[in-house]
Amino acid sequence: MQKIELMAPAGNFESLQAALDNGADSVYFGVEQLNMRARASINFTLDDLEEIEKRCSEKGVRSYLTLNTIVYDHDLSIVKTLIKRAKEANITAVIAMDQAVIATAREVGMEVHISTQINVTNIETVKFYAMFADTIVLSRELSLRQVQKITELIEKEEIKGPSGRLVEIEIFGHGALCMAVSGKCYMSLHSANSSANRGACKQNCRKKYTVIDQETGFEMELDNEYIMSPKDLCTIDFLDEIADAGIKVLKIEGRGRAPEYVARVIRCYRQAIDSLEAGTFSKEKVISWMQELEKVYNRGFWSGYYLGQKLGEWSKGSGSHATQKKVYLGKGMHYYPKANVGEFKIEAYDVTVGDTILITGPTTGAQEMQVKEIMVDDVLSEKATKGDSCTLKLDFRIRPSDKLYKIVENVVEA
Repeated sequence: MQKIELMAPAGNFESLQAALDNGADSVYFGVEQLNMRARASINFTLDDLEEIEKRCSEKGVRSYLTLNTIVYDHDLSIVKTLIKRAKEANITAVIAMDQAVIATAREVGMEVHISTQINVTNIETVKFYAMFADTIVLSRELSLRQVQKITELIEKEEIKGPSGRLVEIEIFGHGALCMAVSGKCYMSLHSANSSANRGACKQNCRKKYTVIDQETGFEMELDNEYIMSPKDLCTIDFLDEIADAGIKVLKIEGRGRAPEYVARVIRCYRQAIDSLEAGTFSKEKVISWMQELEKVYNRGFWSGYYLGQKLGEWSKGSGSHATQKKVYLGKGMHYYPKANVGEFKIEAYDVTVGDTILITGPTTGAQEMQVKEIMVDDVLSEKATKGDSCTLKLDFRIRPSDKLYKIVENVVEA
């Protein structure tokens, strides 16, 4: 069994670093506006490409530029500039949907991955796109049985991409799912003139609605059912079946989510993939990973369509069902390397010995730890309060303006 490549989302440098620190094999990211998370995440600029690739190459991690929106004529010059700069920065591949993007990437000699937006569902379509791409993301609506049939035919018929190696199949493994087929939705465009297919989804489907009978005027509230808002996808409990289906790349959704989300989800799936390889994957470990995954943003979990389910499972409420949340405390001021301590300015709530804290920053990523001791004005203290400058023992470097949070339990409505 070939080891699965774990692909992590990176919506900003904090999340990029969190992915690299927690075992991602590859990362995908957007630059400027031509990607499906143009509104949901901060996104990088052209000038960030060299730094992204530098950090990735230092860790031996592959880097993928996501350029998978609908493209119009007035976008073509931007497309060419983006791909040219990505090639110059040694970015590994471009994730594409539009044929103009695919052609431009191939012209400059960049590896191409086919986005799920193309909705590949059969072996003949795989053969067609194998002329241009080495990796193909299949439709999210396929079952594992259908996926396995495709991977078996790739092996049997030796379907190869431009690199000369067998085409690799990628699927989504964890994170938000859209109500529309492979994310192609016009609801946001219709209601707010803001196209999801241009990376500007307003997420209308995540709201609660009332149904009105047009003939009688009778109104019915859909009690406790967000019928267009699917639960989040989670596959960690049947990762062994995914491996058996011949999947080469497992993609974690979440470019719009916080760095601690990226850190925890990637860490759990890294452990799960490694345990598969070691032969130690077990029900007990799955239970532990699920408890960890529930601590960060989620709308509840389901297995998607992989196990043969025909309809989605819907969220029971709006927002996150996470069992933990972060509370802002203050910001980083200075790091003292000889003493291995960081200085923080407390701007909001108290921090107390024994608290679990989270520190995030563009080069720090997302670091979680328990407070062992606190110094206020060079004196040991049980806590630091608003207005205090305090120092904490750390086993990593912080930078000025890194953010300090406390992790607390979150009461989730049933």
